Amino acid sequence: MNVTRGFTGRPRVPNAALPPGQYDAGDDWPVLSAEVTPELAPADWSFRIDGLVERPRSWSWEQAHELPESSYEGDIHCVTSWSKFGVRFGGVSLDAFLSVVRPHVSATHVVAYSHTGYTANLPLADVTGGRAWIAWEYDGRPLAPEHGGPARLLVPHLYFWKSAKWIAGLRILDHDEPGFWEGNGYHARGNPWEEQRYSGD
Repeated sequence: MNVTRGFTGRPRVPNAALPPGQYDAGDDWPVLSAEVTPELAPADWSFRIDGLVERPRSWSWEQAHELPESSYEGDIHCVTSWSKFGVRFGGVSLDAFLSVVRPHVSATHVVAYSHTGYTANLPLADVTGGRAWIAWEYDGRPLAPEHGGPARLLVPHLYFWKSAKWIAGLRILDHDEPGFWEGNGYHARGNPWEEQRYSGD
């Protein structure tokens, strides 16, 4: 795992906007990755949704950018205890992609997977209804490779390991299937406000 400053945390100060056990990272954005940052140009990026859907579909960089733009402004929280306030991501709501493929009624979960092979599991309800994005901009600029560029999944209401970097696709399932960190002892859902860090939490 590649780790930069921020993994071990800082002294906590009372702040009602912070989930339990978190600290305000301020202007820092620690880089935490389970894998080496890939060299992935936008022209080589693609995104696919398959599994329990009516119309499996892949999008190129250009095709994804033809969908209606959407943005997220708010906070993000990492399981390693840092939180970052007032972030701004731009991209496309995941709802726009899902409306094309149309998940089956029996669908309950997704496995997000990266171009590197990393995976993360999520309940379908956590990536629908305006709660998740495919993001390729941060603060009005292209998303940096070390933060998941050219594009990452963004699920800001859950711990940030669920927001898979270098996103390549989603498999829609009718059951839960642990991803990389979930298979290594992390919580199946990862709600920061309930401090769901590890499997026993």
